[in-house]
Amino acid sequence: MSKRSLKTIGLTVVLLATIAFVGINAANAKGEQGEYLPGDFHQHTYYTDGSHVFADSMDKNDLYGLQWWANSEHGGRRTQDGENHKWDDPVYHPGLDILGDPTFSGGHQYMYRWQSLRDFVYPDIMAARAQYPDKAIINGVEWNVPSREHCSSAIYQPGTDVPTAISEWEYRFDRSDPDTSRDGDPSVIPGMSPLSKSNSTLEDLYAAVEWMQALHDSGIADGWLVPAHIERGGNWYIENFREMKKLGPDVVLGMEGSPGHQASSSRGFSSSSYGGTFGGVGFYSAKVGGLWDALSAEGIKWFNYASSDDHSNWRVGGGDFWPGEYQKNYTYIDTNAADPIQAVFDGNRSGNVWFVAGDLIDELQFTAKSKKQTAMMGETLTVKAGDMVQIKIKVHDPNTPNHCPFDMDNMSLAQVGISQPCNMPELDHVDLIAGTIYGSSYQPATNLDNPKDPDVDWGNDAAVIETFERHGGPDKNGYMTYVINIKPESSMFIRLRGTNLPAGVPFETDADGNPLPDTEANNNIYSYSANPELQQTLVDALFEDEVITNNNTLDDVAEAYADLWFMSNPIYINVVE
Repeated sequence: MSKRSLKTIGLTVVLLATIAFVGINAANAKGEQGEYLPGDFHQHTYYTDGSHVFADSMDKNDLYGLQWWANSEHGGRRTQDGENHKWDDPVYHPGLDILGDPTFSGGHQYMYRWQSLRDFVYPDIMAARAQYPDKAIINGVEWNVPSREHCSSAIYQPGTDVPTAISEWEYRFDRSDPDTSRDGDPSVIPGMSPLSKSNSTLEDLYAAVEWMQALHDSGIADGWLVPAHIERGGNWYIENFREMKKLGPDVVLGMEGSPGHQASSSRGFSSSSYGGTFGGVGFYSAKVGGLWDALSAEGIKWFNYASSDDHSNWRVGGGDFWPGEYQKNYTYIDTNAADPIQAVFDGNRSGNVWFVAGDLIDELQFTAKSKKQTAMMGETLTVKAGDMVQIKIKVHDPNTPNHCPFDMDNMSLAQVGISQPCNMPELDHVDLIAGTIYGSSYQPATNLDNPKDPDVDWGNDAAVIETFERHGGPDKNGYMTYVINIKPESSMFIRLRGTNLPAGVPFETDADGNPLPDTEANNNIYSYSANPELQQTLVDALFEDEVITNNNTLDDVAEAYADLWFMSNPIYINVVE
């Protein structure tokens, strides 16, 4: 049996043989049984800046197989309802009392989101819950963060017909809400100061986190905070995440590392935004040893998620996929819980979550096991130095088509002689990434002048320590299983990534298999300007049942489906003497 020391990356651990295994019991460290259920954090309708009615969005969540989702739309104020009717239109809203300080746009009065969330969105959510009784539908806000960009937030206030908590949250803390009409009203949280505006400074951001944690602690409601498309605005820093997690340990879950807008030419945001995306994943998450791994190296359980951020679908010229059409989070949820919505909050909070693009895989089981304990994603395994730890991985590559609309081969893989249908991607390999946990005294990379610089040293030793090549065939029904044994000498974290692309695909992956900036594939392969015949090629390749009214984004859709990844959240291994 061969042994290799990984001291080259500063991580003291010994890897032993890799072997196949059979099955993993789907139970967390507490022994609770559950299932990984697909869902989405972040989507929009006409209530804010989306381009479809609220009911259509709910229908598409169901159509594309999601089991939970949050209607997370911007705070602030808007002139229209969820069906794109003006709030002051006497035909649709006769006698409606629009509350708050009167403000107008284009001759129409704004309604503040604190009122629309309370009086209109929530009834729509309740109706959707009745229509889809087996789905968990959550009331959310894409919070316009004081002094920073955006954050997906959600509040679940059971047992009420009036969602006072989310209304207060938006009024107090959304930087795009200028209304002062409720100042002095009592808070929903006992002992909390009366309502006032705290929506402009970094200190207000941290006060908002403390408020959300206090709401959770009160038992009145539960909430989560997940900073969205974190590289896009250029103003989220590692110290913000560190402080947020300290102030809101139960409500600050982590970040949206894989942004929405994946059917746009920028795969979420441009290269000027902290490096852009790499395989559809933001720079902070895609870089091995980057910001995400730096937080894990500190011992902070900072989890990673994906979202659709759906506004306008690519079929009509928008830059988005429907929720569940392209990206999914798979959250480990207690399906026997008395309250299914609370179970979604608990599941996402646990970090036992993985995300995937283009249905590259549809099952993942990832555990670390000692003689006495088994840990799943988000959990901590405690062992003595030198004890054997068995890492088990089981993935399922579905043998059914994904939602890619093209009847053609993957153009990126064709460059390296691989013929693979766009709508039937195959998992090429899985990488096991590991790094040392140094502890709370380790705080690297604060206020970097240029954190998008690929040469920035984030001060940790995370690296790919093993690559598992695809194996198995039709007789395995798409399942691939792996085991690796390690003997850690110091505390560490482990996580997974996988893709349909081998190393060395031009404009897609480097020689080590890391994703390249998505601008390279966009500029060199999937560009109408660089390839004048591309648009007609893609139009000809559309499946007959696809109804397309705008062909301008077909190149971006092809790019997204060519380059697919999944990522797991970490398992933490605590080594004691």
